[in-house]
Amino acid sequence: MEAVGVAPAPVAAPVKKKLLDLEKPFPAAAAANGAKASPAGKWAMKKKLVGGDAGYVLEDVPHLTDYLPELPTFPNPLQDNPAYSVVKQYFVNPDDTVTQKIVVHKTSARGTHFRRAGPRQRVYFQSDEVNAAIVTCGGLCPGLNTVVRELVCGLYDMYGVTSVVGIEGGYKGFYSKNTIPLTPKSVNDIHKRGGTVLGTSRGGHDTAKIVDCLQDRGINQVYIIGGDGTQKGASVIYEEVRRRGLKCSVVGIPKTIDNDIAVIDKSFGFDTAVEEAQRAINAAHVEAESAENGIGVVKLMGRNSGFIAMYATLASRDVDCCLIPESPFYLEGKGGLLEFIERRLKDNGHMAIVVAEGAGQDLIAKSMNFVDTQDASGNKLLLDVGLWLSQKIKDHFKKKPHFPITLKYIDPTYMIRAVKSNASDNVYCTLLAHSALHGAMAGYTGFTVTPINGRHAYIPFYRITEKQNKVVITDRMWARVLCSTNQPCFLSHEDVENMKHDDDEHHLHNTQLLEGESSPMKNSAKCNGSAAVV
Repeated sequence: MEAVGVAPAPVAAPVKKKLLDLEKPFPAAAAANGAKASPAGKWAMKKKLVGGDAGYVLEDVPHLTDYLPELPTFPNPLQDNPAYSVVKQYFVNPDDTVTQKIVVHKTSARGTHFRRAGPRQRVYFQSDEVNAAIVTCGGLCPGLNTVVRELVCGLYDMYGVTSVVGIEGGYKGFYSKNTIPLTPKSVNDIHKRGGTVLGTSRGGHDTAKIVDCLQDRGINQVYIIGGDGTQKGASVIYEEVRRRGLKCSVVGIPKTIDNDIAVIDKSFGFDTAVEEAQRAINAAHVEAESAENGIGVVKLMGRNSGFIAMYATLASRDVDCCLIPESPFYLEGKGGLLEFIERRLKDNGHMAIVVAEGAGQDLIAKSMNFVDTQDASGNKLLLDVGLWLSQKIKDHFKKKPHFPITLKYIDPTYMIRAVKSNASDNVYCTLLAHSALHGAMAGYTGFTVTPINGRHAYIPFYRITEKQNKVVITDRMWARVLCSTNQPCFLSHEDVENMKHDDDEHHLHNTQLLEGESSPMKNSAKCNGSAAVV
């Protein structure tokens, strides 16, 4: 195909040079002064923001032309794909964005937006020049194989890419193992299995060695599937790729069974996890209901966020108490958990308790004088709250010989992680994979793909690595759980007030960057009207 010159984006064009100046890599700007920053901190210094009328803010993602401005473009092969011949609109409008906040007041500002995902009319890679690599990192999650399959099949079937490899064993596989050739035939049935055919691991991130591998093997698109720690690693890889001036799109696909990644609607595998958790809850309920003063305790995943426990509780309707990391509880004394268990047994004769793995860790640590340790990914190692809680309940009722109990403890954690994804997650994983490869082919880089308010969008890495998504216990959803279980909230009024937060924090910060006195682009923004770029 004949290369065609790059057409500048209509919004960003007036101040393109200013934008590039502000996006110099952190080391070049600050290393001379000995300054250091985390990956998220580096990103925060280089936000690519576009301001518009009525408080509109676009948090844009990097593009290869930000540091390789002379790259040619080519017609998108999708325009000749017979499968797309009946589609009314082949390509996403360049100005389409997705709003972060969907519920607004009449006088609200338009708020923060992200670039809409999807195929573009022009692409920055010819099909025969693409060498793509796929890697899975961190813990297992339903849907990993589906994402891998759809990345491979999408690149082959939609863009005619025939060079796709898998990296074995997570990040360390880049420099310690050979690659695996991936074709539509080799990945045809992998979505019917749990786990990941590429293997996975925690840790092993060596930026220089990883980028050396990309450079040596001529890989120019890399798809990194993993949780927030993995995405932090991906952001560092992008920074190094950019520093070296490589034409290589670095794309993240967020994965966490706990649903604890910020901004996104939900993570893939979550629906499957909630569905599978029902089996354990149903078993615990049957065991409890069949015994005198029966108690069924189920521990579910949720290191720092209790979404699986919360949604599984709502779906079950058989749970009498749900304990999550975001909502502190106490055992002894008036209004404590043990008093509530005793009262519920007297009323119903049985009860089911669901506890997220990260709940009550402070209580356990105090009772056991436990010293914090971490795994290879830097995650805090947790003590088994299910076993601890079960023992505390047994100890409490041993003091009441006239009140015998039967307690059964069920931990389905690894059974849930290892299953194949359900129909809902399979569809979701397919859309994620397609959105990711559309973005890479269009030249976007340093981004992760995710649905926001039901629409897929490209968001910068720092947005999903700066904080974790948590259950808001001052929100209606948690109130619905309390209504379903009829449990006390175990919180004082002071606890509730301390946990209230401002949903508009990020938009306010971005608005200040665009309009504040300290903004280096304030004057330029005024000169260029609503097309201010920072």
